[in-house]
Amino acid sequence: MGSKISMVTADAMAESWMAQTYAPPRSAYVHIPFCRRRCFYCDFPISVIGDRQSGDTSPAIARYVAHLCREIDATPNLGADAGVSLETVFFGGGTPSLLSGQQLRQILERLREQFGLADAAEISIEMDPGTFTQDKVREFLGAGITRISFGAQAFQDELLAVCGRSHSVAEIYQAYAWLQEAGADHISFDLICGLPHQGLDQWQESLEAAIALKPQHLSVYDLIVEPKTVFARRYEPETDPLPDGELAAHFYRQAIAQLQTAGYEHYEVSNHAQPGYSCRHNQTYWQNRPYYGFGMGATSYSQGQRFSRPRTRVDYVKWLETYLSQNGQLNAPVVSSNDLILETLMLRLRLAAGISRAELAANLSSQALDDLHRAIAPYRKRGWVDWGEDAVRLTDPEGFLFSNSILSSLFNALEP
Repeated sequence: MGSKISMVTADAMAESWMAQTYAPPRSAYVHIPFCRRRCFYCDFPISVIGDRQSGDTSPAIARYVAHLCREIDATPNLGADAGVSLETVFFGGGTPSLLSGQQLRQILERLREQFGLADAAEISIEMDPGTFTQDKVREFLGAGITRISFGAQAFQDELLAVCGRSHSVAEIYQAYAWLQEAGADHISFDLICGLPHQGLDQWQESLEAAIALKPQHLSVYDLIVEPKTVFARRYEPETDPLPDGELAAHFYRQAIAQLQTAGYEHYEVSNHAQPGYSCRHNQTYWQNRPYYGFGMGATSYSQGQRFSRPRTRVDYVKWLETYLSQNGQLNAPVVSSNDLILETLMLRLRLAAGISRAELAANLSSQALDDLHRAIAPYRKRGWVDWGEDAVRLTDPEGFLFSNSILSSLFNALEP
C-alpha cells in the first residue's frame, strides 16, 4: 500500500481495523447546538439563544429539530442487510436539555424508524443545571434516555462565574436532586481542572463534593485554552492565573487518587466509572469504530469516510439541501490505511486496556512492529509504557500525563 505501516496481508485484512472501519455503524451522535450563553472556554459549534428560550418556546429550536429529522430520514441505513441496530445514541451540544420532551422523543423515533434501536441501547444526553425541571427529567427518561451527562464543572460559585457558566452551585444540587428523584440511575458528572485562579484546595473540594453525591461516572477534563474563545483573548497558557504544567499535573494526579480511593475505575485518560458504568458510546470513538453523526458541526465516520458538517446553522441548512439532493451521499475522502493505523493507536492508547499484542500483530507489518517497539523503548524505561505479554498500555498516571509526547514519537516512527 506504499506505507511502512501497511496491513500485513490481504487475508489478515479480513480481521483488521480496516474491515472494522467498513462495518455498519452501531452508534449515533446527535448535535443539539443551543445554549443560553457561550462558556468562556467553549469552542464548540453552538447557537446562543439567551436565558428565556427553550424547546417549548424557541422557533429556532423547532426549525432545527425539523432539519435534523430530515437528515436522519435521508441517511442510508448501512446495517439494514445485516440486521444491525443502534446500540448507543448520544445527544451532545450545546445544551440538549433545552429540548422539550416531545422534541427529544421525535428525534429518537426517527432514529428508531431509520436505523432501529437495540432493546438495551445506551441513550445518553448532556444536561446542564438550570436548564431543566424534574418534570422534564421524567419526560426524557420516559422517552428512552438511559444515561445523563451532567455538566457541573466546579463546586465554587466564583469559578463558575470565571468560566461564564449560567448556573450556580445551589442549582447543581437542586438539579441533581431532581435527577435522583426522577429515577435516573446512570449519571455522569463533568468537572474541569486548571481553571483561572483555581487552587488545589478548590479542586479537592470539587472532587469531594462530586464523590459525595455518588454519581456512577465522572469525567475530569484539563482546561485547554482554545483559539478564538474568551479565555484565549484573556489568558496565555501556563501563565498566571492559569496553572503551569507542573501544577496541572498535580490536579490530574489528585483526581486519580481521590477517585480510585472512592471506588472509581480509571478506564480512560479523562474518565472514571464505578464498575459496570463506563460509557459505551464513547468506547466507539476510542476503539475507532464507525458511527453516524447528525446535526450542525457533527462528525460521522462510516464506510471509511470521516466527515464534519458545517459549524453554523445557516451553512448546515445549505449543506443539508445538497445532501438531500444527493440521496444521502457524503462527499468525503476515504481514510487511508496509514491514517487509520495512526488514529487507532492514538485513540486506543487513551484506554487503560490499551491495545492487544495480537491486534498489533494482525494489523502491522513486522517492520512497523519493530519501529513501534523502538519508539516506545525510552518511555518503557521511564515507566510510562507497559509492553506486556498481552497488550501495550500507557501507565496510570504518568503514561497518561505524558501521552502527547509518547504519541508524537510513535507517529514520527510510523509515518511514511
